[in-house]
Amino acid sequence: MTYNFHPTSLREYDIRGVIGETLGADDARAIGRGFATLLRRAGGTRVAVGWDGRESSPMLAEALVEGLTQSGCDVVRVGLGPTPMLYYAEAVLEVDGGIQITGSHNPPSYNGFKMVFQHRPFFGPDIQQIGKLAAEGDWEEAEERGQVTDFDILDQYVQRLTAGYQGGEFRIAWDAGNGAAGPALEKLVKLLPGEHHLLFTDVDPRFPNHHPDPTEEKNLEDLRTVVREKGLDFGIAFDGDGDRIGAIDGQGRIIWGDQLLGILAEPVLKVEPGATIIGDVKASQALYDRIAELGGKPLMWKTGHSHIKSKMKDVHAPLAGEMSGHIFFKQDYYGFDDALYAAVRLMGAVRLSGKSLTELKSEMPLVVNTPEMRFQVDESRKFAVVEEVLDRLETAGADVNRTDGARVNTPDGWWLLRASNTQDVLVARAEAKDQAGLDRLVAQIDEQLALAGIERGPQAGH
Repeated sequence: MTYNFHPTSLREYDIRGVIGETLGADDARAIGRGFATLLRRAGGTRVAVGWDGRESSPMLAEALVEGLTQSGCDVVRVGLGPTPMLYYAEAVLEVDGGIQITGSHNPPSYNGFKMVFQHRPFFGPDIQQIGKLAAEGDWEEAEERGQVTDFDILDQYVQRLTAGYQGGEFRIAWDAGNGAAGPALEKLVKLLPGEHHLLFTDVDPRFPNHHPDPTEEKNLEDLRTVVREKGLDFGIAFDGDGDRIGAIDGQGRIIWGDQLLGILAEPVLKVEPGATIIGDVKASQALYDRIAELGGKPLMWKTGHSHIKSKMKDVHAPLAGEMSGHIFFKQDYYGFDDALYAAVRLMGAVRLSGKSLTELKSEMPLVVNTPEMRFQVDESRKFAVVEEVLDRLETAGADVNRTDGARVNTPDGWWLLRASNTQDVLVARAEAKDQAGLDRLVAQIDEQLALAGIERGPQAGH
């Protein structure tokens, strides 16, 4: 039997689609068959499966488990929870892989799958291989179906989050955005000292209060209101599946992902002087300067949680992070992105600094930057456009970093143009010391796009 996936669902970092249109039970079953086939051929036999709070998740879980067991893998169902809970299960249980069913921060009609294979990220060519096996019907057939067991890991996971807690007593507002992190958060704050105000911890697949994406400023308004009204120390928010963190200080100012990483790096580097800390290509130059100032080795790497995790292993980095709020701790943890754990470590970092989070934010260098700007481009052309821009810039003698797209340094600051791995868009960003410099950088981006025949359209901005 062969199976063909919708061409848009097999993506760089995960498998994702719209339920009933590009993703359904048959896809989940085929993913299970393919993953189990690859795992058995690599000598593995057991898979942990978890899911988020979307309406379609139980249906997809059932079909996925069916596919996994049909191809001879045993399954441990760890239940509803954030993606990092599944990553934790894969790290500590006697399993050879893990699959989380989650639509992350996508609209309610979406869902998808994030996978771990023998303790490493499963992405890029691995995901394409699932498609290839399905198209060829090249699946393992089991004489006996795999066994299915249930293991409620939530309490164990939450206990692990607070192991070695070094934070003080803070007054914090928390916003789970009705996503899958809510139940874990309710249990977590009971183990932490201080005063905690919880928002939207009930899991609701409709996301009735606001969209669960803490990188969008409008989604932090409820959190800001509570922090201001109650005079709290700071606020923390999570995305739909709990692997990305957002934070605001006592004045309601956003602490962006790269700024969080700069704060978290200090205690890490005290324990491991000279260690490599990884940021993504969208992060501010201020982050890399701060890591160097603290005695660490800053390393700029490709955007995408799978790329960052793989690079961390290569260079033995104890900490890494992305502008989008994925924070990865290898020091005293497992190296995966876990927003609940990052929040606990942030409390520790603030206490150890001897300052408030508001003071730490106020001391950060002042830079002006654009939001992430997006430009619609044909899927077949997006990578070619970036190559054309790189060639033009290098011919002109520009200072260009090719790690992930084109990151161009100028006396004003820097600008970035890269192809999205998940959408048919080019993503651009610029940062300068003042507005006049920023205007000059944005003009350079516009010039390069115009030379490539791409006009700044309605896609620009968030």
